[in-house]
Amino acid sequence: MINKDSIENLKNHIDIVDTISQFLQLKKSGANFKACCPFHGESTPSFVVSPAKQIYHCFGCGVGGDSIKFVMEYEKLSYPEAVEKLASMNNFSLTYDDTKEKKQDTKVIQEINKYYQKNFVDNNVAKEYIKSRGIFESSIEKFEIGYAPTSAETINFLKSNFLNLADAKELGIIDSGANGLYARFIERITFPIYSLNGSLVGFGGRTITGHSAKYINSPQTKIFNKSRLLYGYNLSKDKIYKRKEIIITEGYLDVIMLHQAGFDNAVATLGTALTKDHLPILKRGEPKVIVAYDGDNAGLNAAFKASQLMSHNDFEGGVIIFERGFDPADMVKDGKIEELNRIFSKPKPFIPFSIDHIISQYDLNDPQNKQKALHDVNEFLNTLNPIYHDEYSRYIAQKLNIRENLIKVQKSINRNNNVELSKVDIGELCIIKAILNDKQRLSRVLDVIDSSMFEYHKNEFEILITDINDVRLNAILLNEKLEDYSDERLNAEILILLGKFYSNKLNEVLYDKTYTFNEKSSLIRKIKDNIAMLKSGKLISYNL
Repeated sequence: MINKDSIENLKNHIDIVDTISQFLQLKKSGANFKACCPFHGESTPSFVVSPAKQIYHCFGCGVGGDSIKFVMEYEKLSYPEAVEKLASMNNFSLTYDDTKEKKQDTKVIQEINKYYQKNFVDNNVAKEYIKSRGIFESSIEKFEIGYAPTSAETINFLKSNFLNLADAKELGIIDSGANGLYARFIERITFPIYSLNGSLVGFGGRTITGHSAKYINSPQTKIFNKSRLLYGYNLSKDKIYKRKEIIITEGYLDVIMLHQAGFDNAVATLGTALTKDHLPILKRGEPKVIVAYDGDNAGLNAAFKASQLMSHNDFEGGVIIFERGFDPADMVKDGKIEELNRIFSKPKPFIPFSIDHIISQYDLNDPQNKQKALHDVNEFLNTLNPIYHDEYSRYIAQKLNIRENLIKVQKSINRNNNVELSKVDIGELCIIKAILNDKQRLSRVLDVIDSSMFEYHKNEFEILITDINDVRLNAILLNEKLEDYSDERLNAEILILLGKFYSNKLNEVLYDKTYTFNEKSSLIRKIKDNIAMLKSGKLISYNL
C-alpha cells in the first residue's frame, strides 16, 4: 500500500497545469487556464484549470477534482494506479507502508522484451510466419512482436548484461530445475502483455518449432495475473472509452489483425475464459461488450460462460460466433472488412444467446428432452434480475413452442427461494440506486435506515453497506427502469419507507405477548412518537 504521507508529498510536488497539459491543450484565461472538456463533447471551452487552487472544474458537465482525480478519470485508472502514473510522470519516488514487500523491479522484463524484439528482426522463420498471417510491419512494431531463442541464449543474455536473475525468476522469465536455470519461453514468437496502466508485466508465446503447447503465457507472478488482464487493452482503451464498445476475442493474432483493419477496440483474454476478475476492467468507461469467439465446441462453451457472466452483471452487448473455421484474423487477411463491420454491428444479446445455447443441447422432438430443456432454461432465468423474467419467459415459450404459463409454474416449483416479479419493490430499489449514484448519501442515511426496514430487498441493502462497490449491485445501478432520485425525492421515499416500517412494528408490538406491560408501553410510546415525527416530515434516527 502506498504510504499516505508519500501521496501528500507527491501532491505538493506536482502542478495541475503541468499534469493536464500533457493530455489537453490548455490556453491561458486570466488567472486560470481553459480547454474543451475531454469528458463530454463541446465546442466552447468550459473546462477550467486553476493553478492557484490546484483543481479543475468543467462548467458544462460538472466534473472536477485534483491532478490525481483527472488522471483517474482520463486514463480510467484506479486511485493507486493514478498515483503511481503521476509519480512516474514526475520522476517522484513513492514509499510503501509494507516495507517487507518492496516494489518489484521490472528492469529485467523490459530488457528481455527489447532482446526478444531484436531477435525477431534477425530470425527469418519467425518473420515469415508472422507475414504469412497477414501482419504488417507497422503492426509488428505497434505490438512489439518478438522472438525468444533457445534457453541457453536467453540465460546467456541475462548473465552477460548483468541483469538480476532473481528478478528474472520472480517475473516468470526463467525458472530453475534439476539441471539448473532454464528459460520459460523457448523458440517462440513473443507477444508482450501490459497492465492497465501501461506497465509490461508478462508475455504470451507461440511456438514455431513444434513444441507440444502451441501457446503459453507467463506464469502467475506478483505483477502478472492472466485472469485480471486483457491482451491489447493498453493500446485499445482510448478507443474503447470513445466508442463505448469493446470487442473480446480469443487470441493475440485476432487482436493484432483487427487493429490492423481499424477495429482498434479489440482485446483478448489470455488463454482463459472471461471471469468475474475481468469485470472491473470491462466496467471502465461502461462500454458495450462484444464477445467474438470461434464456432468450435471450445469457442461455443466459452461464449456461453461469458454470456452467463455478462447476463448476471447486466452488461450490454452480445455474442458473435465465427462459423466454418474462420476467425477474425482470417477474415481480415482475406479482406472481408465490410463483412466484419456487419457482423460486429449485430451481436446476439447475451441472455437470448444463453437461452439458445441451453436449448440447443436437446432434441426438442423428444418430450423428455424438451422437459429437460425447460428445466435448464428455468434454472438460468432464475439467476437473472427479476425484471427480465416476464420478457424472457415469453422468449423461452416461443423457442420451446410451449405455453408461457409453464415457465412460471416451473419457476415457482423449482426455485421457491428466488425473487419473483411480484416481490420486487420499486421504491426500495430506487433508494438503493440513489445511494449507489451518490455514495456520500450512504453515511447520511445509515443513521435513519436499518436493513430490517427493507421488506423485499434487505439482502441488497446489506450488500450495499458491506461493500458499496460490490458487482452484485450493478443490476440495480444500471437499471434504467429505476428512477434517479434527487436528494429531496430520496428523503421523501425514505419517509415512506420509515412510515411503513414503524406502522408494521407497532402492530407487531401490540400483539407480541413476550414483552412485560412496562416494556410494551415504553416501546409503543416510542414507536408512536416516531410515527408522529415522520408525519411532520422529519427524518428520525433508528432507535429501536
